[in-house]
Amino acid sequence: MLRVAVPGPELAEALTGTDWSVWNIGDEVPAEPFDLLVLPYMIPADELRRLPAGIARVVQSQTLGFDGVAGRLPPGFVYCNAPGVHEASTAELAVGLIVADRRGFAEFGAAQRERRWAHRAQPGLAGSRVLLVGVGGVGEQLRHKLEPFEVELVRVGQTARVDAYGPVHATGDLPRLLPSADVVVVAVPLGPGTRGLICDAFLAAMRDGALLVNVSRGPVADTDALLAHTASGRLHVALDVTDPEPLPTGHPLWTAPNVVITPHVGGHTAAMGPRVRRVVRTQIERLSAGLDPANVVVQT
Repeated sequence: MLRVAVPGPELAEALTGTDWSVWNIGDEVPAEPFDLLVLPYMIPADELRRLPAGIARVVQSQTLGFDGVAGRLPPGFVYCNAPGVHEASTAELAVGLIVADRRGFAEFGAAQRERRWAHRAQPGLAGSRVLLVGVGGVGEQLRHKLEPFEVELVRVGQTARVDAYGPVHATGDLPRLLPSADVVVVAVPLGPGTRGLICDAFLAAMRDGALLVNVSRGPVADTDALLAHTASGRLHVALDVTDPEPLPTGHPLWTAPNVVITPHVGGHTAAMGPRVRRVVRTQIERLSAGLDPANVVVQT
């Protein structure tokens, strides 16, 4: 019988037919290793350094991103991410942030608190040009969710190509594409090629009044550049991720004009639980059948 460790009993529904127990980093190491260790949601990558040698061969994350894992995971582990869990919810949040900004929700909310009738035209979303940087799982969900809004969607990936939905531009085309975009959504994994992607030149190329949405990772954006370009209110910015994160209480991003911050909640909705259980159950079934684990992204 497969031995499985989970961070809490909420995953019990997926563990039928296994010898499972609750175990977290720092707990007493059992005499017999686990076949599968499921990590807590949003565990800091630095915590992986504390994994005891031999505690389990296969480590299952509850997140899609795995930046920082390769440099911190001790030898002897196979690390699997969780595709299919967070993409739809993250795209949902991005669309919500776009609509809220383009229809002036913050302004109307402030006017309501002042009991002031603030009738004026807002930019809106229909008919606008949306530049989507990132065509992975979240990007694909965004493409699908933005279709009903009647936008002109321009997609950007690592390399130029044409897929079933039309052209995908290369990141090298961004200087040419950014000035004509009303909304720019960045949904890329964090890596050497994307760290600091949203830089001074990137932001300077955006037109006045345009909206930037970052649902990637905080270090995809240069925080100093964000502060420089939002100080005047020239750009609108919505961030579900920041650098540093969590954002310290006194950080100037909190009070920068036209900046909305959500606390990295893109994938954290009621949909998450059933989807994580499905990922864990699939992994259990594969390991029980003697198959290789699914979704291996790091092996040490």
